[in-house]
Order: sequence, then C-alpha cells, then structure tokens
Amino acid sequence: MQENPEYDDVVADILKWFGSRIVKLQNAGVKDIIIDPGFGFGKTIKHNFEMLQRLGDFAIADCRYLLHFEEVDDLEITFGQLPLRRFNGTSVLHAVALLNGADILRVHDVKEAVQAVKLIQMLKDKL
Repeated sequence: MQENPEYDDVVADILKWFGSRIVKLQNAGVKDIIIDPGFGFGKTIKHNFEMLQRLGDFAIADCRYLLHFEEVDDLEITFGQLPLRRFNGTSVLHAVALLNGADILRVHDVKEAVQAVKLIQMLKDKL
C-alpha cells in the first residue's frame, strides 16, 4: 500500500474504514474518540493534498481529529526542501488544518506550531 496506494476516493475510503471502528468503540462505552487520517501513510502527494482540501469532511465522523505533517515527505518532494527547512510549509499546513476543523496537532516543531495555533485562535475569536 505504501508503494502504490489506490483509493476510489481517499477521504470517503478513510471515513468508511474509521466508521465501523468508531461504532465498535462507542458500543464499548468509549466517549472520547480521536481519529488520525494518516497524512503520508499509504498515500500519494495527490491523496495528501486532497485530504487537506477536504478536512471538513472528517467532521461527519463526529470525532475530534489529530493531524501530523512533519514526517510527511510531500514538502520535500514538492518543494525540494530538507526536513530542517520545512518549518514555514509545515506551519502553513497547520494553519489550514486548524481552520478546517483539526482539533489536535502532533508536532515536532513546537515553537512554530504554538505560533500558528495562537494566530488561528485569534482569527477565530474575531469571527
């Protein structure tokens, strides 16, 4: 799957995969479910950008969702940047994710992520 991932519709397929698992957890009494759509895991660059464009669709799962971008190689492939120089691109991805409903960011670049979270929160508070 990592070498040649195929989806009919990447977001719909991921939501379908999560669906039965969410129901099982809810039936078991679990109330706080967090999903991670898995940017970079078994997905092409096109899949990752499609998921990013359609993050709002994950709200249908009625769960909080966590996102992680640092280890996604798309920034390196797309822009030719080494991992240590990806902070700006990663911060942009964090902002887009937060504006589109992401609840939790798993990060390595903490300082930059905190700045992004604070700026997006200020923007949301003004709306």
